[in-house]
Amino acid sequence: MRFMVLVKATKDSEAGKMPPEELLSAMAKFNEEMVKAGVMLDGNGLQPSSKGARIRFTGDKRMVIDGPFAETKELIAGYWVIQVKSKEEAIAWMKRCPNPYQQDGEIEIRQIFELEDFGESAAVEHHRKLGEEMARKK
Repeated sequence: MRFMVLVKATKDSEAGKMPPEELLSAMAKFNEEMVKAGVMLDGNGLQPSSKGARIRFTGDKRMVIDGPFAETKELIAGYWVIQVKSKEEAIAWMKRCPNPYQQDGEIEIRQIFELEDFGESAAVEHHRKLGEEMARKK
């Protein structure tokens, strides 16, 4: 099972303020533990929303909305993609995570859909082949 772990943004992360060296070091150690255990597939911090954009869909129309975005509590500052046997194992790993906020805060753990979750169809087979092609290009 794959899970995406979402780290919510803060006023500091939205201001582009880098975490202190102590936290960066603790996170690097935690990431290394997950990599060595074969759990961590990907993970990164995200630039502030001021450097981002959103695409709003209204029927066939598309509208670009440049950041920054107002509701900091709804924004993401970073993520991990992990692969574990269960939600309980994902929770156990993330309970070991250094506090990314250095104050009260929460991270969110969401299971990623696998192609098998959708059943058989031509669209699923197309996605499977596309995934294989992407893997070959890595």
